[in-house]
Amino acid sequence: MAKTTTLLTAEDLERLGSDARYELIDGVLVEMPPVGGPHGRIVVTLGVLLHPTVSGLGHLYAELGCILRRNPDLVRAPDLAFFRSDRIPRGGEPRGFWEIAPDLVVEVISPNDTPGEIQSKVREWIEAGVRLVWVVYPDSRTVRVIRSLLDREELGADDTLGGGEVLPAFSCRVAELFE
Repeated sequence: MAKTTTLLTAEDLERLGSDARYELIDGVLVEMPPVGGPHGRIVVTLGVLLHPTVSGLGHLYAELGCILRRNPDLVRAPDLAFFRSDRIPRGGEPRGFWEIAPDLVVEVISPNDTPGEIQSKVREWIEAGVRLVWVVYPDSRTVRVIRSLLDREELGADDTLGGGEVLPAFSCRVAELFE
């Protein structure tokens, strides 16, 4: 006998009102476990490093729910997201999930993330219109910079991470993320 799965919408996810973290993957609710120390520290470090550059240009958000696709709904929450001010809705910041893709997404990899999951997330962000994705790997102290599905590079600790066309004034040594 076939099992029927009820697909949820972004609105269903918003109504959950749970303290747990979830993403919605093609209508299926996926719980996101809490992050560990290195992960949280890297997210905060990146936020501190990025803040002076983004001030006046836009805003940084942590774990903001972004609706990337409808029917079935795909809601992702990056570790960090940057939106240019001119892309924030005229009525101000929406209270719930945003239906626009960020300009920059940062994903810090946790030990339980699989290569397939990471690849899917990156593809989803790029296909939704994100212009720059940084995937940070704490264990190898590297950052993958993705500008498109075909334009990727990997940076080591001695390399410089730059904001490209999204944040041209930003740069830091990759090693700074892990100090």
